[in-house]
Amino acid sequence: MSPELSDLYRSLTATADGQELAHPELVRRRADRRARVRVAGTALAVALLLGGVAAGGRLVFSADGPTPLPPPADTPGPVLTSPAPRPSASPSASTPVPSTPSGAPSTAPTSTVPTRRQPTSIPDRAFFVLAAANRTGLETALATPLLPTLCAARFPSESAVVQRRARNLAYKLASTPRGNVPDGSYMHSITIYRPGRADDVLRELRQAVRDCPRQGPDETGVTWRQRLLDPGEYGDESVLFEMRAPYPEGMGEPGDDQVRLVRAVRIGDVVTVLWEQGWENTTAERAQVDADSRRAVRAIEDWLD
Repeated sequence: MSPELSDLYRSLTATADGQELAHPELVRRRADRRARVRVAGTALAVALLLGGVAAGGRLVFSADGPTPLPPPADTPGPVLTSPAPRPSASPSASTPVPSTPSGAPSTAPTSTVPTRRQPTSIPDRAFFVLAAANRTGLETALATPLLPTLCAARFPSESAVVQRRARNLAYKLASTPRGNVPDGSYMHSITIYRPGRADDVLRELRQAVRDCPRQGPDETGVTWRQRLLDPGEYGDESVLFEMRAPYPEGMGEPGDDQVRLVRAVRIGDVVTVLWEQGWENTTAERAQVDADSRRAVRAIEDWLD
């Protein structure tokens, strides 16, 4: 053995002899204490792991769970804010609002009335067709006066006329046997006036009837009496008047009058006139004139639509 190795062993021996060896009982207690510390640490780690898993499970499945975990004590609560104001239901400032004369908004719906087109010519289809039971087949075109003479009245101005057409149309009553003479006839005219002039015509006609309650005798020696009647509702406006005179000698019943009816109807800028002129001193029947007036208005409305 080398001298250096011998010196090393001697040094270790001297150091070991100077240390006091621990008692066996002390060594056992120290070993037991270390074992308990390891067991307690392991248990604490397991408890912390299980607690984390449980808390995570509640967070993940909070939608199904009864109550979410409370926040930590030092977590500030939610800040309460007032609800945002709802948008106003009033109309936009850029949208015009109809108002009443007092300035309050109007709730009445606005409506527009469709305007008819301005015609320039009168087709054949503008003239009405008699009902089958009233037809006689007697019809001729005319260029004679369209209204009876009413004292000194002269209207309308020809400068207001765009176009005019007229015809004479004979009719019979539905109760008249076949082969008999007609029961009456119409002077039927249609006139297109310049915009705004047709209503002038009806106004002047009403005034002319009022200003001429009586006229004659005419060329046949008959004196006629005129008066306005309730026109009924035809077209945009209408005028109805009667002409009444005693029957000529030997015609009709004593004391009875023969009657002529004249109805003028305005539809937009168009005026149609039915002047019932009778047939060999017959007298007009109001129901027949009303029915044919409705047919005449319908034909013109269909033409203008």
